[in-house]
Amino acid sequence: MSETLEVSLFIFVLASFLGYAVITRVPGLLHTPLMSLTNALSAISIVGAMILAGAGEEAFATILGAVAVFASTTNIVSGFLITDRMLKMFRRREAPPKPTHAVPPGKASKGAAAKGTAT
Repeated sequence: MSETLEVSLFIFVLASFLGYAVITRVPGLLHTPLMSLTNALSAISIVGAMILAGAGEEAFATILGAVAVFASTTNIVSGFLITDRMLKMFRRREAPPKPTHAVPPGKASKGAAAKGTAT
């Protein structure tokens, strides 16, 4: 294994642990802006993945690029769906309609008047 590959894998592993540590400490209210940021990052990575898939260098690079395009597309679509669902939770709910046939205070109801029990 070359030295460059070892250093790259080491950086990847450290970045993975750091990313996990940061994401698990994010409060619930910040998840929507965080999802928007990850959607933007996935949009950048999909451009690189399409370049890699379309370069036509080697079969392995083309397959790896196609897998990266699929993964980035899945991340972008699911990120937008989750963001939309979370934003719907914060929308104001409409007030229930007020009843139009309320009985004024001090008046007998129809049932009591029909039975003859009203005084």
